[in-house]
Amino acid sequence: MKPPRPDQASHGRHVVILCHPAPESFNHSIADTYCNVVRANGHEVVFRDLYAIGFDPILQASERPGPGFVPSPDVAHELATIAGGDVFVLIYPIWFGTPPAMMKGYVERVLGSGIGPDAVQHRLPTPLLGNKRLLSFTTSAATNGWLNEQGQEQSLRDVFDDYLAHAFGMHAQSHVRFDHITDDLSERFALQYLRDVEDRARRMCAEVAFGDEALLADAGLVGLFAQ
Repeated sequence: MKPPRPDQASHGRHVVILCHPAPESFNHSIADTYCNVVRANGHEVVFRDLYAIGFDPILQASERPGPGFVPSPDVAHELATIAGGDVFVLIYPIWFGTPPAMMKGYVERVLGSGIGPDAVQHRLPTPLLGNKRLLSFTTSAATNGWLNEQGQEQSLRDVFDDYLAHAFGMHAQSHVRFDHITDDLSERFALQYLRDVEDRARRMCAEVAFGDEALLADAGLVGLFAQ
């Protein structure tokens, strides 16, 4: 089978959801880097900075799924904005072992809007996230070694990454972790981390463009995408 050409590639839609209160944070640099690579390769970006838009993470009683369910106006707006995504990218710091409350609230109010327990338990693909790709970038002030000693990596994978992928019937999930992100982070390490983000963005573009089977057959397809 001949390898696909760049002009045969599909152009995807990447929904990038950032949750960090400080505009100058490294999390913002991750988001900017990812979005720039994706746009440079002809893919579409939908960027949602939860703090910048003032997202309300509190789930109201009226928003629980059931007969006659109707999403709140702000949730309906979010759903319309992020609809049609091929990749959902979550970018957030690890605070006290879990994602920030605002990110968890976005999952509860938006990504899981109207989804009942039966659908979750049977792993039914949802209209928004079914068969789509999930990519997470997280940061921590602690080292990965310390986090692993606390069981942090495994617990976050179990209760968030794998759970979201299974609950919403997603195609696949992957997670990139950056440790020791503090005010004294050296420029050398920051640049290396951001190069890792560029590499992951290019690979995600290739996965959307050509599919998993084509990449397994020819890993060099990732090289068709510019940094």
